[in-house]
Amino acid sequence: MHRPLAGTKTRIGEALIQNRRPAYMNYHFITIEGNIGAGKTTLAKLLAQHYNARLVLETFADNPFLQKFYEQPERFAFPLELSFMAERYKQLKTLLHTRDLFNTVTISDYLFTKCLLFAKVNLPPDEYHLYQQLFEIIHQQILQPDLLIYLHSPIEKLQENIRKRNRSYEQQIQDSYLTTIQETYTQYIRQHEIKTLFVDVSNADFTGNPIHVQTLVKALEQDYTNGPHYLSLP
Repeated sequence: MHRPLAGTKTRIGEALIQNRRPAYMNYHFITIEGNIGAGKTTLAKLLAQHYNARLVLETFADNPFLQKFYEQPERFAFPLELSFMAERYKQLKTLLHTRDLFNTVTISDYLFTKCLLFAKVNLPPDEYHLYQQLFEIIHQQILQPDLLIYLHSPIEKLQENIRKRNRSYEQQIQDSYLTTIQETYTQYIRQHEIKTLFVDVSNADFTGNPIHVQTLVKALEQDYTNGPHYLSLP
């Protein structure tokens, strides 16, 4: 695992909780982020079910540029990143600015700033500069999460998860690309002092081990200051 981020550290106890809905959870908009294959969508679905929350999942399967990007990244990176930004903007703008009287919590499996982070990795400097200008205009109109849950996983675990879910266009992703994405995320969290629960998911099994979900739910009963706070699963 990478060396822990600089900043105030909060070590969450490993005490377990019973299978119950927590009495207190002060976050109305939670975003889950992490590298490719970290388990973002799986965890988002489980937490949304637990809190009876509105669920916002990234739509990527129908993106016409995704498979083309993995085959020819230099040619298709810019249209891919533009299409993702447009779709994420449309989705978040619609869902997060519509009052929902029955769901007071919203959980998303992506952060809008993901647009800029992936563009920084995938685009050459001149295209990235143009993309960044467009992003800054749009970003101001998007509601930011109350808490970011960042799932940190070793590269070998990411590759194992990628193989298991067996999306054909992902099977050739290189370790070096995943490492760059990982470093870009952690650098962003370090520099921007976002209120972040930084979760080590090296041994996580959210679907097979309910204790792991219970530990995270217990952690969400805490109030956190800005910056990263660290959680290890039992």
